[in-house]
Amino acid sequence: MLRVTLAQINVTVGDLPGNQKKILDYLEKAKTLKSDIVVFPELALTGYPPEDLLYKEHFVRDNLKSLKEIAATVKDLVVVLGFVDIDKNKNLYNAAAVITKGKVQGVYHKHDLPNYGVFDEKRYFTEGVQHPLFLFNDMCFGVNICEDIWQDEGIYLSQAQNGAMLLLNLSSSPYDYEKLERREKLLIKRAKECKAYICYANLVGGQDELVFDGGSFVVSPSGKILARAEQFTEDLLVVDLPLDDERKKRRGPVKMIDLPTEGELIGRIRIDAHKNIMPRMQQDERIFKALILGTRDYVLKNGFKKVLIGLSGGIDSSLVAVIAREAVGCENVIGITMPSQFSSAETRGDAQAIAENLGIEFKETPIKEINDVYLKALAPGFSGLPSNVAEENLQARVRGNILMAYSNKFGWLLLTTGNKSEIAVGYCTLYGDMSGGFAVIKDLPKGKVYEISRLANDILGPVIPESVFDRPPTAELRPNQKDQDTLPPYDLLDKILQAYVEDHRSLAAISKKFGNPQVVKDVIRMVDSSEYKRRQAPPGIKITPRAFGKDWRLPMTNKYREI
Repeated sequence: MLRVTLAQINVTVGDLPGNQKKILDYLEKAKTLKSDIVVFPELALTGYPPEDLLYKEHFVRDNLKSLKEIAATVKDLVVVLGFVDIDKNKNLYNAAAVITKGKVQGVYHKHDLPNYGVFDEKRYFTEGVQHPLFLFNDMCFGVNICEDIWQDEGIYLSQAQNGAMLLLNLSSSPYDYEKLERREKLLIKRAKECKAYICYANLVGGQDELVFDGGSFVVSPSGKILARAEQFTEDLLVVDLPLDDERKKRRGPVKMIDLPTEGELIGRIRIDAHKNIMPRMQQDERIFKALILGTRDYVLKNGFKKVLIGLSGGIDSSLVAVIAREAVGCENVIGITMPSQFSSAETRGDAQAIAENLGIEFKETPIKEINDVYLKALAPGFSGLPSNVAEENLQARVRGNILMAYSNKFGWLLLTTGNKSEIAVGYCTLYGDMSGGFAVIKDLPKGKVYEISRLANDILGPVIPESVFDRPPTAELRPNQKDQDTLPPYDLLDKILQAYVEDHRSLAAISKKFGNPQVVKDVIRMVDSSEYKRRQAPPGIKITPRAFGKDWRLPMTNKYREI
């Protein structure tokens, strides 16, 4: 029987001392559990992704120093730890160290370097070419890293064919709402292919726009999930694997690194694997948890104490306020409502009700007088011209100035409240409602905003008033304004945006599927012409398989049009 422990930890990119301390803390916990092998996630020592920190030679050097210090503390355990390696030619590798008896006994270099979506690993790393296997108490195991197990007939298969009965995959796999099912389906397939146990150790935590959801798990050779860690929180997943003598006879011609051991394994406490299987969350609950974790880690890892939100009484700012309260606590959230002459009594009342329901601090700063000063100052330049979107957007910019003034004065982080549907088509104001430091629901389509808000009420009680759900969305920048005066209905808009932005469909294909070719054409035109706005938007949490940001890299100066 072999006891494997997956240390699913939340680290911070670049915090080598802090990450080292956390790794050592988890090793102490693993010792008390009488673990044999402890596996940490991909690049756990440096945090993932370290990006251009890798161009700093001293950063790479310091990461190696931390690795050596950790190794010196490891005695009877076998520890598999992600770090950055460098060779004599100064090539960098996304690597895993296999540590026991006080030193690094062997190193694995990642073979398949992802270079799509949010990944830029070929920018920094060199592909590994060797694939040593490791012997521990006459048991052969292989180590691979994240993408290595996603590519068909990859290194994982060679490792199994050459004797590995256990495969340890170190991963930093970012969350999106489809990812968990894809991961589990894939690793079930891989375990059956290899006729081996697979232990998948995934990172957890928020890093800029990415959220890592954890959910580490263990799969048997028959494709059964034996154990699953929690999602969106640190966890220590322990499982006993029955590696029988017959399986230990598997051997291949590749290089084997025999790890030194002493004595017999004693003091076993049998863990029934089925007790370690955490239930899989429903999709909307996973989205809600991802938004909370991503917000909490961005706020706290960047040294902020409190957050600020412009509360309009609409569904978007209501949901952001809920997420903020869950992320950092009611005592650290300030809501400010900024009514104008176009603000209804209902929205003003709902803004206050939401603040009271959440127990957050609430302030009111009317904008009419400030806006009138701007209009008076601009009157000579605007003379003879009809009022249009310039005057409407001026109100949004006054509000942005007020919020940023509070942010600057008190050091609070301003959370913006725009959703993916609005940002996609440019239905937002530069230096107005786009002002702020972090865009919590930037990758959440409008329809999904309503769904997650309903879920929040189901979980937390009716913190968002029913009137917020019932009222048609409006920016309230002119009398009786509704979003649908400018945009298609959100249920249709979201479908068109998913087809165009996430699925790369053409105008013809989208029109054929949804009809309304003129509406489709208008939406595509708005998306294409709003790239300059999106480039200036705050970072926000990736939820969908293709978010604006690293997933979407279109030139701002771009003459290609389908229409």
